[in-house]
Amino acid sequence: MKITAIGVNAAFSIGEYENSLTEKEACDLILEFSHSKKAKNLSKDAILARIRQLSQVRYQPRWHSNFLIEFDMPNKRDGQSPYRLLLDVGGDIRHALKGVRLSSRDIDGVYISHPHNDHIGGMEYMGLTTLFNPFYTLEKKQWLGETFIANKLFHEERTWPNPPLGTKPDLFIHKKVLEPLRRALGPGLDTVQGVPDVCLETYFDIHLVGKQGDGKTVTGDFQDGEETWKIKPIFAMHVFSSSEEMPSYGVSLQHESGYNVLMPTDIQYMIPPQLEMHYRRADRIYMDCETSQFPSGVHPHISDLINHMDPEIQKKCLLYHYDSYPEVPEGMFCGILKAGDWHIYPPE
Repeated sequence: MKITAIGVNAAFSIGEYENSLTEKEACDLILEFSHSKKAKNLSKDAILARIRQLSQVRYQPRWHSNFLIEFDMPNKRDGQSPYRLLLDVGGDIRHALKGVRLSSRDIDGVYISHPHNDHIGGMEYMGLTTLFNPFYTLEKKQWLGETFIANKLFHEERTWPNPPLGTKPDLFIHKKVLEPLRRALGPGLDTVQGVPDVCLETYFDIHLVGKQGDGKTVTGDFQDGEETWKIKPIFAMHVFSSSEEMPSYGVSLQHESGYNVLMPTDIQYMIPPQLEMHYRRADRIYMDCETSQFPSGVHPHISDLINHMDPEIQKKCLLYHYDSYPEVPEGMFCGILKAGDWHIYPPE
């Protein structure tokens, strides 16, 4: 299993402007100086002035799309490997995926932990672009033939059913997150021209995970080569509002060997008391880490992680979801994630 951090920043993080040269601009500048008779006499200030004149101001954004999980198993799209699962989709997953040279056509499934915008904002993009992609999966290509999707649903299927299983991305979700997600996405997804009763199932194959009504716990099971992983939702409190609470259902990824990766997503406390056993059992923890000058109270702050977290747990933690880059004592944590960082589990 491979986990890639495709976005590591907090909900309201913004990027920075910086001066930069394109490859062509840099090449032209070198040629200009190399052919100049005055090049040897140019001062450092003169060179810097020329660079500033040519350079362009570019905006370097920060994404909060969270993680891409890849399993060595046949995917939905073409039956090849890997199967790609997004753990939350940020405020806008398009650009974070572009950063790792992927798009919606390369994604097989999504797990949603809770219905905040910085975790569900990319769902409209995922749903609409895969729905209107006639080649998204082999099953979809066969089902559609040469017919446009809206015509297929409106003209040929008189009862207006949803597209069949196997033609849409998977959506793994806890039942308590599903209804708030429906409400949040409803207006944006109700946009298939002329087709009534468009709903979340029009766009996604929904798989409820976690404890069900009959008391049984359903996991997401994934093959990884000759081995298997189980994804189980882990409850944690995120926000107490004036009227109700909002939990975040992170995930515990359990390898058949017992190796455990804990990804709590957004949590309110450094270590929620009810989750301490999960932190102690985990071999690797992806840790929510706020660095705001004015702590929000709905994320663990870096100062708490440094001053109050058990050292045995600290050394398991990869920090992410920060505003400014965390400054921590050397060797205290397992690492601080940057966009594009990836790890293979279980480690060899």
